Amino acid sequence: MSLVAGCAPLRGGPPAPPPIVDGVQVGVASWYGPGFHGNRTANGEVYDQYELTAAHPSLPLGTRVMVTNLANGRSVDVRINDRGPFVDGRAIDLSYAAARVLRMVGPGTARVRIEVLASSTRVAERSATLVPPPPRDLPAVRYLVQVASLSDSARAEHLRRVLGTRFPDAHVAPLETTESRYYRVVIGPYPLRVVAVARGEMVNRLGYPAVITEDSGP
Repeated sequence: MSLVAGCAPLRGGPPAPPPIVDGVQVGVASWYGPGFHGNRTANGEVYDQYELTAAHPSLPLGTRVMVTNLANGRSVDVRINDRGPFVDGRAIDLSYAAARVLRMVGPGTARVRIEVLASSTRVAERSATLVPPPPRDLPAVRYLVQVASLSDSARAEHLRRVLGTRFPDAHVAPLETTESRYYRVVIGPYPLRVVAVARGEMVNRLGYPAVITEDSGP
């Protein structure tokens, strides 16, 4: 009697990433950092692991999404500037900075909710345009120090008061998504990135995470 069994052919193929339904996707996030720092991203930018960016397999480059760690409720607003992840079934690859905000650097992966921000549509369309638009006056870029993004307004206001003893320009910036409302605790804005970085270092010394982001306000 033969003891060797035949191997049945594999069916299906690699698992596909979870679907995006009404601008919302739930799946596994991972992050990428030092090995890719300084490389070119899919939109031609130089990848900076300390910026709030992410790689996604299908969303238009330039799209902004809110990513929430479903295990701890922490959220971060990131911009899609690259393609990935290249691991079957994963939904998004976050920068090191974004992974730090979600507290998933150690575990490496986390189950997350990804929400496309309504204001990102125009940005994504503009980033996909091959011919540059005619010259026009643009507002100066300003920079914010983002300390947290919370779904609880009371917690956000408490953190603002704590930070306000050291940083009078700390404030809460609400952000609406299709699923919920978030409250970002930020400091600034500042006209120079170097000033925002210095404030961020002060926040870090107080024991809070801090990431630098561009001011999306008027």
